Amino acid sequence: MIIELRKKSQITIPKEIVDSLSLQEGDHLDIILKNGVIHIEPVAVYSKRYIERLEKTVMRIQEEPSKYSNGPFTSIEDMIKYLEAEDDDMESSDEEKK
Repeated sequence: MIIELRKKSQITIPKEIVDSLSLQEGDHLDIILKNGVIHIEPVAVYSKRYIERLEKTVMRIQEEPSKYSNGPFTSIEDMIKYLEAEDDDMESSDEEKK
């Protein structure tokens, strides 16, 4: 597929590619140059605080696996819902201790 570089170095990603990757307006893409080839990859962007909470949750599950009966998950969305619920539980517990 050949596309044209436009003013201000803009390109249009062909609709077939957008549809096949389920991309939507506002999605983030990472673009790198490697060995003379441009690579564009969809990425998810999360806050540093969210990543830190995710790491803490994963470490707890690894340290105490017998306490957790959930998983493996059938989708990323299911895993994220589980982790967000766990995070809410952790925040409630922290507030009760205060």
